[in-house]
Parts: sequence; C-alpha cells; structure tokens
Amino acid sequence: MADSGRTKPTGAGESPGCGRRKGESPGSSSSSPGSGRRKAPQAPQAPQSPGSRSKLPASSLGHSFRRVTLTKPTFCHHCSDFIWGLVGYLCEVCNFMSHEKCLKHVRTVCSCMAPTVVRVPVAHCFGPASQKKRFCCVCRKNLEGTAALRCEVCELHVHSDCAPFSCSDCRLCHQDGGQEYDMYHHHWREGNIASGARCEVCRRACSSSDVLSGMRCEWCGITAHASCYIIIPPECSLGRLRSMILHPSCVRVCSRNFSKMHCYRISETSQQCELDNLDDVDVQTPVTTKENQSSGSSDTGKQTLRVFDGDDAVKRNQFRLVSIPRITKNEEVVEAALRAFYMPDEPQDYELQIHTQQGLLTDDIINRNGTPDNKTVFKDSQTETWVLRAKPQEAELLKIYAGWLKAGVAYISITVGKSSTVDSVLKEVLTQLGKQDENPADFNLVEVFMSSKQVQRQILAGQELLLEKLREIRKISLRQMNQTRFYIVESRNRVVQVDLLLGGLPLHLNTEEYTQLLQQHLAIKSHLVTINHVYAGQGAVALQISCFSEAERIYMLARDTSVNGKQLTSLVIPEIMQSKLSRGSSPLLVFVNPKSGGLKGREILYGFRKLLNPHQVFELTSGGPLPGLHTFREVPHFRMLVCGGDGTVGWVLGVLESIRHKLSCPEPAISIVPLGTGNDLARVLRWGAGYSGEDPYSVLVSVDEADEVEMDRWTILFDAQDMTEDGTQNGFLEPPKIVQMNNYFGLGIDAELSLDFHHAREEEPGKFNSRFHNKGVYVKVGLQKLSHTRNLHKDLRLEVDKQEVELPSIEGLIFLNIPSWGSGADLWGSDNDARFEKPRIDDGMLEVVGVTGVVHMGQVQSGMRSGIRIAQGSYIRITVTKPIPVQVDGEPWIQAPGQIIISAAGPKVHMLKKSKIKQKKQSGSLKEGRAESPAPGEGAI
Repeated sequence: MADSGRTKPTGAGESPGCGRRKGESPGSSSSSPGSGRRKAPQAPQAPQSPGSRSKLPASSLGHSFRRVTLTKPTFCHHCSDFIWGLVGYLCEVCNFMSHEKCLKHVRTVCSCMAPTVVRVPVAHCFGPASQKKRFCCVCRKNLEGTAALRCEVCELHVHSDCAPFSCSDCRLCHQDGGQEYDMYHHHWREGNIASGARCEVCRRACSSSDVLSGMRCEWCGITAHASCYIIIPPECSLGRLRSMILHPSCVRVCSRNFSKMHCYRISETSQQCELDNLDDVDVQTPVTTKENQSSGSSDTGKQTLRVFDGDDAVKRNQFRLVSIPRITKNEEVVEAALRAFYMPDEPQDYELQIHTQQGLLTDDIINRNGTPDNKTVFKDSQTETWVLRAKPQEAELLKIYAGWLKAGVAYISITVGKSSTVDSVLKEVLTQLGKQDENPADFNLVEVFMSSKQVQRQILAGQELLLEKLREIRKISLRQMNQTRFYIVESRNRVVQVDLLLGGLPLHLNTEEYTQLLQQHLAIKSHLVTINHVYAGQGAVALQISCFSEAERIYMLARDTSVNGKQLTSLVIPEIMQSKLSRGSSPLLVFVNPKSGGLKGREILYGFRKLLNPHQVFELTSGGPLPGLHTFREVPHFRMLVCGGDGTVGWVLGVLESIRHKLSCPEPAISIVPLGTGNDLARVLRWGAGYSGEDPYSVLVSVDEADEVEMDRWTILFDAQDMTEDGTQNGFLEPPKIVQMNNYFGLGIDAELSLDFHHAREEEPGKFNSRFHNKGVYVKVGLQKLSHTRNLHKDLRLEVDKQEVELPSIEGLIFLNIPSWGSGADLWGSDNDARFEKPRIDDGMLEVVGVTGVVHMGQVQSGMRSGIRIAQGSYIRITVTKPIPVQVDGEPWIQAPGQIIISAAGPKVHMLKKSKIKQKKQSGSLKEGRAESPAPGEGAI
C-alpha cells in the first residue's frame, strides 16, 4: 500500500543529486565557487582550473555537500543544534547545512530528489502565505520579507519562485475513481513545527525556530527527528482526532480534469488568482534568485546567464539566472544550470545551446587556450541567453511504477532503445512482475506529470516509441521530465460518476421544471445527466453525471450563467461511502464564514482544513450550508461545528430544519466558534465571548469532549390572522412572514438601535471588521436615542398563553430564549422570584422582559440593573397598532401593523456545550507538536 505522501528515504538505487546554491549561504566557501561534480571512482585529475574545487561525494539522498567557512551564527538542519566553530557542510542544491559529525546520519532527501520519493502524486492548493515565521520546503530559506505561498491543505510553505520546483506531494484525502487503498501511511512533512514539540521515539525536543528541521505527520500530528522517524511503524491511525476526521478511504471523487481547488471547494479569491502566474504552465515572468539578481553587478569576477530549460520556457520567457565565474570549465557551467533547475543528473549528459539553437562548443564562443588536457573553457561572451538541453542517448533507463500499488516493488527499471515501443515495454514489465501470463492488451502505460499545482495523466498509444517520447518531453522542459513518471495500470473500464450541486435556481419548482430550466440554460444531455436530489426550498439540484467531459462543461458553464438575474453556483460534491465508516465514528462537519471575525475566519478555515479532511470543511460563502449537509446526507451519525456569529448559526439551523427529512442523521449536535459581534448563544454554551486566535486543534478537542444539550427554537408569524368561527381564514393583505428564532426577539428601542447599526454597516461595510468597532457604533447610535419617550406600551397588546398581560411604561419589549442578550448581558437577572421559574434554554418557555430606554439598556449592559420581568410562556400573541422596528436574532426591519404569533418550532435542536471539566495537560510533543495546529501522538502508530 502506498503512502499518501513521501516515502522514508532508503537511498537504494537512486541517482545522486546535483547542487545549486540559492541565496546567500550561511558561510563562505573555503575554495572558489562553481565546482563540478566528480563521479566515483575517479580517474587521475589534471591540475584544477581556478573555478574548480573539491567536494564531498554526492550522497544517495541527492545532496551535494561542500565544506564552507561560517561567517555568522548557523544551525545544523539535521540535529537543529548550533554549529560551534568555523566549519560546516552545505548542500549546493537545497542549502541543507550540517555538522561534520551529522553528515553520516542525514536522512532528509534533497529537493532535487523530492519527486523520486512521492508514492501517490497529489497536487497542492496554493494560497497566499500568512505572516508567521516559516521556512521554504524547497530552498530551506526563511520566508520572511519575500513573496511566499502555502498549501491550503497541508503544511507546505514555499517562496513564489520556488513553487514550480515543488512536486505534487500533498495529502491524499480521497479515493480517486476506482483506486482503493487498504492502509494509510503517515504523511511526513519536514520542518515548520511548533515550539515545544517532542520526538515520538526519543522524547527529546525536535522543533526549531531557526531552521527547517524535524518531521511531522500531517494526519495524526506526531513529531520526530529526521533520524528517528524512519523507525516509526508506517500505518497512521489519525491520532487523537480520529473519531471526528472523515477518513480518506471513505471518500470518493472522480476528479480527472477538476483541479484540487475545485474538488475541495476552495474559493478563488483575487489573491489566489495571482497564483496562476506561478504554475510552470502559466509563468510569464522570469524566475530569479536573490543572489543572482545582484551578483552580476557587484562582483566583476562573475557573469550572469539567462538559462531556459526547454522550448516551453523560451516561449513563455521563463528563465533562471545563473551566476558563474567569467572563466569556468564547460562542465561546471552545465552543472550550475542543472542546480538552478533542481536537476539531479550528471552534467556530462547535458549541454548549453545559445538561444538561436547553436551549440555551445563552437569556435566563436570557446577559447581553446592550452589548458591541461585541452579542456574546454567557458569565457565571457556577448550572448547571455542559453537553453539547457539533454544530449541524445542511444538508450535510457526508464522506471515503470506499478499502478495497482500492491506489487512487491515500487518500480521496475527498463532499458528503452530506439525501437522500444509501449507494447514491448509493457510485455517486459509484466514479465519482471511475474505476470507473464497476463495479456499486455489489458494494461496501459500512463505518463503522469507531477506538477505542484496539478497532476496530469496521459495514456500512451501502443506503438509509440518511448525513447522519442522522452526526448520530446525533455525538449519541451527538462524540469517537466524530472517531475514525470510512467505507470503500468490495468485498462479495465471504470464507472464514471461525477456529482455536482447547482444552486441559485428559482425556488419551489418540481423535478421536471428544473430539468427544463437546465436544458434551456446549460443544454444538459439527458442520457448523461440525472437529477437525483431536488432541494426546492433552497433552489438547488444535485446532478449525477456519467461523463467527465459533460461534467466539466456543466461545471464551468454554470459558474458563468444567471437565471432570472441570479448567478448560479456549481460545486463538486464528494461521495461519502458510509459502508466504509468505522464503527463508532462521528465525523465533524465544519462550516466557516470567512467574512466573520475579520481575517480570523480565513485563518481558522485554513487551520481546520489542515487538521481534518478538507472534504468535511465548507465555506459558507460558496453555496451556504446546503453543500455540506448534502455531502453528509448518508452519514449515520455526525456532529457539526459552525464558525461565525449568531446569525451564521441561525442560518445553518434554518437550512438544517428545511432538509432534515433527507438526512440519515436528522439531529446532529452543533458546536460554535464565535466569530461575530455579540455571540450570545456561544456565551451560553461556554464557547466564549469571541474567538481570539485559539489553537484550532484545542478547539477540536473541546468539541470532541463537549456535552450534548437541547435548545428550544421558535417560529414567529408576522401579520398572522385568526381562523373565524366557521373555520374559514380571514383575508390577508399580504402573505404572512415566517421567521425562525434562536436567541431573542425585540420590539421598540432595542430593534431601532439594531436597525441604525444595520444601515451604518450597509453604507460602509469595510469598516465593520472588528468587534471593538462594531460595539463603538452601537454606543454612538444609542446616544442618539436618549430623548425617546416611554410610550411603546400604548402601541402594543400582549397575550401570553392566551392570557392578556398589562404592559408597564416601557420603550422596548424583548422575548428571550437564552439567558444572554446584547453581548452577554443578563437581561432577566439572577434574583429569585416566586412568580417565575428559573429560565433554561430547553424549558419550552420564553421570558418576556421590558426596558425603559437607552439608559436602562446601558445599565443592563454594565450589570447595574436587570430588565423589567413581565411574563413567561410558550405561546405569545402581539397586536401592533402602528409601524414599529423589530429584530430577530440581530436582523432588524420595520414591521407594519398587524398580528405577531410566537410558538415552538417543532423538535428541539441538539447543541454542544463546552465541558467544564479541566482538560488534562498534554505533554509538549502531543499538544504543541503541530505548526499552527498541534496533534497528539497517542494511538497514532
């Protein structure tokens, strides 16, 4: 079974890497720069030219170490300890720095060899990096002060100019089509570990804030030293959060041409649109290094070359700047170019050609000045633009990987010559795998390009010449060849099933009407597309499509289509195979409103995607709560976490109520991360007054240990009319407005303040991004209402449980379902009163409270007074004689005269209340062992 990420490096059978120095090294070399690689054993060498120097033999992990003299404080990347003295060993490719004593213990693979240790290629989802201190996973340099990216799903952090050189080694979060995996291995990622993390093996500290050091599993969160993690058993059980993680083996997505951004429903913001320029297919600007940008002008002994790695780079003007001494051997120049493109190959197999396709070894460029053994020497010339090319070979060694992933070997090495075809190679591979009795026609050879942003697959034709294919790839891009694999896979026909959810359609239509609408606007093909779920109340339909190209066409077209002036939404929906869910599991369905809480909503969304399966984390700005509930419709038991304000929680509860009958788990328990202004419901359930950057892992542990409680919900009918005695209904001036209430309902001064605040926010929405500013606006609008008179009681008539209640002289009337109002104030009060029962959120009654004005409300907020207790009851009728401001859970409007009826709204909802029990203090390696998102190691092996 294959790992979802990288293998543990063994070094066996791998070609050595070649070096490139990126940026300023921690020290200066003890000899001149620009050395060439020597193969062992070596023939007797001629006297060295000024540009050459001795190096350590290239390691099987791809590093190309050289001895350097340290000129500033430096730390070892293997043990993370300070390097005492003046001597260190630096990899010229990835800047890995080591003690001399640590060299023989190094287990970290060089960046140039990263594609060779990927088991299952999975593309990354790049987004803009945060401001926290992180190190690049390609060049190992600090990201501070530079343009940087991070993967939205795993802990990969890279410089923008390093992103094209990272490979597709993200977490495997689902089964893709017919591929199935029996066991999931740890997904190891090096470095960027939170301080205090301890090694799972030796229990010593393994994190570092100075260098990229230490290993961490991105599923279970265990951490270990690079020299220790190789002895940890490979199987991962997902760690402390296993019960709430949606296991990848239970999720299936037929993705094919859909990018990972589409599969994970990650919204493409304006910032992320800029990232398209960083892909190796789309790059329009040159890729340069910080050292190379300055070396040509500051050091007269060096020159800077523009080097392309193929025709595609020339076409797109995508080059690397290579700085070399002005008098350098040809082989050393080629090696420097290979280092610039992170190529782990030998320089004698490559050559540099000028941009006009003229070879390097020509008399107008090379000066044969009598150097020993007539060595060619690269001298300064007027031409600065070069193309790195692979020399044609009569035969090549090709690695063929077994696509079914259960064979006893990772790959088979095959020598391909000029006459080797795909069919002949398939036959030879099957023989070496012990499957010589199998029919080669039942297998395909698949070319897989493991780009960091997208994994591209192409089935090769049977008579295609493989050697020509390799030359064609190298001619287009040498870097693409380094990130390309060939797999042998069975050619059985797999059932195609792509699930899309289309929203934004007109409400309350039937299946036939929705079908006609989609045929009219999207021209869907009825023999390929089936509507298998209709959510008429939400204006959405779920489509099941049996053709990849049709699914892709509908997906893209729907995103650019409007129906009745409303933009359609289109989302790829994963299939959760509930039969594969482990017994007792209760995956967590997470909803995040990224617009709540300023930037905190976006950061917590990123944190939960890393800690959980991204298929269980949904942005509410992409289709609302329906996509998540539809995805989990067949899960027998799950919980929910809503990240947002009280309005967001009410939104989710409303959609849940409307489609409850279609869910296998109709009453999931709901927890809250408070990102709003008031957060009264979150306060009552002990989730706090507001999110202030708590560790997302600690939040998930609290959700897992929370207690389940019930809460009343209420239905409010505005302009409701009585039935006449003969059973007929009175006429309506307009249909009644039906609203669900969770927290409270207010009339008068309370609602008027909310309405003024709402208008102020609509005028300048950009300013309302913090709780502090929002409360300041509330105070400002409140001061403007100080002169109001107490005459609300003259405009209302109140009945509680069919008993008319006389109202005192008040300016506001509030109906409470929870004992928190106006950002945590206790409006009902804590005094005992024999007339009333102690309020509870599940007692089936509302508390009716009055306030005399803005001053009274301010005294309640400060805890000096409570409201005027008026009544308790389960059925409320209010008669309004003139237009009046009202608000339900913070949503205000002006209500016309008429009747208002409040009654219980069906079954109680299940909420999660944070446990009072003090959590046991976790050890550093368990609780602090994640970067931004720690996870414990118990049960992770």
